[in-house]
Amino acid sequence: MKKVAITRLSALGDIVNSAFVLQFIDKHCNDTHITWICEEVFAPLLQTHPLVHRVHTVNLKKLKKEKSFSSFVHEIASLRKLGDFAKIIDMQGLLKSAIVSRVVGKNTHGFAKDSIREPLASLLYRTTTHIPYEENVVLRNAKVVSEALGFTITEEMIKNKEPVFPILHPTKLQKGNKNVAFVIGASWESKRYPKEKVCEVINALEINAHIIWGNETEKKEAKFIAKKCPNAQLAEKMSLTQLVSFISACDLLIGNDTGPTHMAWAQNIPSITIFGPTNERMIFQTPHNIAIHSPSKVDINKIDKNDYSIREIDPQEIITQAQRLLHGI
Repeated sequence: MKKVAITRLSALGDIVNSAFVLQFIDKHCNDTHITWICEEVFAPLLQTHPLVHRVHTVNLKKLKKEKSFSSFVHEIASLRKLGDFAKIIDMQGLLKSAIVSRVVGKNTHGFAKDSIREPLASLLYRTTTHIPYEENVVLRNAKVVSEALGFTITEEMIKNKEPVFPILHPTKLQKGNKNVAFVIGASWESKRYPKEKVCEVINALEINAHIIWGNETEKKEAKFIAKKCPNAQLAEKMSLTQLVSFISACDLLIGNDTGPTHMAWAQNIPSITIFGPTNERMIFQTPHNIAIHSPSKVDINKIDKNDYSIREIDPQEIITQAQRLLHGI
């Protein structure tokens, strides 16, 4: 058995855009035992994955907040007890993830110093992959993993991938009109498409709109949308595995550049991702998974969180693409 560790600590979107590699590892590397190291909050998404044999959680945010030396020592000891690995692959490419990988063992592989946001991290890898930082994140993930393990993941293979996550909670949605999920949240305010324009999109489409929310601020906005749109309703508050199952049952997902939106691509569900201060690099576009971007020019090496150009996107542009994806219009 070949034991491989993958370090991808956070965030949700990064993990979603990384986990697709598991099916290709399983196909091309016989008898491989995968240990995935991630932040504790994302563990449920991977603990239920049939191709992940073990999930080890870390809580670096808690360590940073508490500044507890004993907790730090415990975390290091726990990582060192994971065992010997043929390869430890750091898919995160940050100094913190490189340190975690190096604590686990010596056989580390990651991005080269000219291919990474924090070049110091590359000093902790035994072997490296060269691929421009500006390249598509899905292609970057494919290359760092496949080079580490000695096989190739092509774009054609990614286009024809199987759904990434298992469906653990079968979901029945309304019949009749198409069911469309709307992801209205994001990590920054400037990544959020205005709720008023979301209403314009929903009201222009004959659909059952389901508004996904993750915190009280988003819930308040979801209620605003539901009040303005007779065909919209709030989705239930969901766990990560429930969210995967719910999105997998929808006909289309429309959302901002954030983790739940990326789940649609992962599950082979049509999607429209709306971009402002970030760009199409964050998704793998297909005929059914498309990007709509504001007029803003984005420097991926220096993201401007004060770029609110997403507000300039015409709702009609989203409506047109939604009609195409839903009905071929």
